[in-house]
Amino acid sequence: MSITLAPYACSDHQSRGRRHPEPKPTNRSEYQRDRDRIIHSVAFRRLEYKTQVFVNHEGDLYRTRLTHSIEVAQIARSIARALQLNEDLTEAIALAHDLGHTPFGHAGQDALNECMTEYGGFEHNLQSLRVVDELEERYAEFQGLNLTFESREGILKHCSVPHARALGELGQRFIDKTMPGLEAQLTNLADEIAYNSHDVDDGLRSGLIEIGQLESVALFNEPYQEVIRAYPDLKSRRTIHEVVRRIINLQVSDLIETSRNLLQQHNPQNVEEIRRAGRNLIAFSEGMREQHLELKRFLREKLYRHYRVHRMTSKASSIIRSLFEVFMNDPRLLHPEDADRAAIMRAENGPTGQARAIADYIAGMTDRYAIREYQRIFNPIELT
Repeated sequence: MSITLAPYACSDHQSRGRRHPEPKPTNRSEYQRDRDRIIHSVAFRRLEYKTQVFVNHEGDLYRTRLTHSIEVAQIARSIARALQLNEDLTEAIALAHDLGHTPFGHAGQDALNECMTEYGGFEHNLQSLRVVDELEERYAEFQGLNLTFESREGILKHCSVPHARALGELGQRFIDKTMPGLEAQLTNLADEIAYNSHDVDDGLRSGLIEIGQLESVALFNEPYQEVIRAYPDLKSRRTIHEVVRRIINLQVSDLIETSRNLLQQHNPQNVEEIRRAGRNLIAFSEGMREQHLELKRFLREKLYRHYRVHRMTSKASSIIRSLFEVFMNDPRLLHPEDADRAAIMRAENGPTGQARAIADYIAGMTDRYAIREYQRIFNPIELT
């Protein structure tokens, strides 16, 4: 079904282009090309073995960064279609938004950021951009994936002013305090809808949280009461699936309705008016925003800080810190091509360059590869 884009949707005919000019694609749009390049990237495949909340080897049914990214893309495309925005651009941003995540989720990111404190820090949004701009090696004529400006803009959700200055045109909105396109705005919220809702599912599946605890959370309890009234004999597993499905639908429906109203009020005529709107025009209603935040607070306190999760994240942090320290002290322990790259970057930018090369290497690891690399280096029984 062909969808007519709203005048304020991003159109590839008006794209700000790519860092390295290329002939226009045939039989697909610029944003379809972006999406396809992301799907075929090494970094995207690695997401299959990067954790969401649980370390990858703890169970086959828990979500990974890959399944999460696919779920975000599905939610984001549904919203984009309802609002007559660019679905292909939305999907590209959604599929790429976690490419820079370290192994072991936020615990890995926090540990690597601590290691990089003296060398400019580490932030996964910037790393996702670094992956698509520099680290992917697939094309003869340029480094990275050479995505469009609009896809790169959507990937970069957050950025400090010093980092923004170094990014030129892409970072200018963080300096001028203008808004990204609507496709970037909605993907950011689709990400939150997906990980909050699905962390409820994984948390209940793991037994780390219980339905009784969640009954105090309005966004869970209201659909839960609806389900048990309508289906009193439904098995618990199917009950949870039905509740999570309704939690997602409530948030998506509210987001679409509220955003439509905001767009009607502001009446933007093009993308530039979206950028100058002074606020995000993709948003929850105030009531839904409060319920959404209540669920986030619950998950932070009861799931992410659960002692079993903390045990896992503590071990993960130790692995990241140990690997960084040993590679900084002796880069010859790296694989030869990574050691060569660290040497080149050190020659160009001193210890900061070497540290960044090592951070790139560690951030690109999957959970199981990081564990295996740790064992190779620190386990005396491992000989290679």
